[in-house]
Amino acid sequence: MDLQVLRWFQAVADGATVTETAARAHITQPALSRALARIEHEVGAAVFQRVGRALRVTPAGRVFKAHADEILDAYDRGVRAVGDVVDPEAGVIPLAFLHTFGTWLVPPLLSGFRENHPKVRFALTQHGEEGLIQELLDGTADLVITSGDPGDPLLHWERLLVEPLWLAVPPGHRLARRRRVRLAEVADETFILLRQGYGLRATTERLCREAGFTPRVGFEGEEVETLRGLVTAGLGVSLLPLPQTAAFPLATGKPAAPHLRVTDVVSTRDIGLARLAGRMLPPASENFRVHVVEATRAILGT
Repeated sequence: MDLQVLRWFQAVADGATVTETAARAHITQPALSRALARIEHEVGAAVFQRVGRALRVTPAGRVFKAHADEILDAYDRGVRAVGDVVDPEAGVIPLAFLHTFGTWLVPPLLSGFRENHPKVRFALTQHGEEGLIQELLDGTADLVITSGDPGDPLLHWERLLVEPLWLAVPPGHRLARRRRVRLAEVADETFILLRQGYGLRATTERLCREAGFTPRVGFEGEEVETLRGLVTAGLGVSLLPLPQTAAFPLATGKPAAPHLRVTDVVSTRDIGLARLAGRMLPPASENFRVHVVEATRAILGT
């Protein structure tokens, strides 16, 4: 069994059709079917079952896929490691980050790094907090930019920035003309939050508890700008960072909805960089880690 056949198996097990997989591999469907049959012969069990016109992985197939994923991942990391040794300036940096950082923090960090390392490429992934941590544990990301310390003993986390969170209220809201507000003043309001599993959701719930109430959730979303739009539409209030926050040089524009400074609780979130503890990063990723730390220190003037 060669690695290419394992990759075909992996693709079909992940939900791709035989037709799609064969087309991407530039082979015929019968050739792909024979390759999958060889896997079943070598494994000694059926790894797929037909459900309608689609193939679905069997329990035995799921067990085998877990090991196939490990084999392919280890092979890819090995190839990458050799490439980094041969030319560390031409490596690939797998980086994962929160959706909310994709509009202001990540782009200048990448462009600043590429000025001195033009041949380095990035493999970028966006997730909520839970997905970010899994990227590290699975070995599919070297570094993740996240909010708050994950608190996982397998990870090393270092704080980069402390980002203020503001209370966004609809235009025309009773508090809209204010500059400051106590969070407790909106205890009876409808809150617009990110879905469970996002760090900003947990931070908002914690701050509301500190202010003495549990937020009444009216709407949930997956993007901060979606939440901001819902606030602007008058559907509720939300704790949000400023658009393209002024903590970073690319900050531009003004919030569509009034954003008020919160005074009765420390309304901030930590932004940090996480990696697997005890693992030496490949040269390109280590260079980028150093760049991120130095760039964010420059922002803070430290």
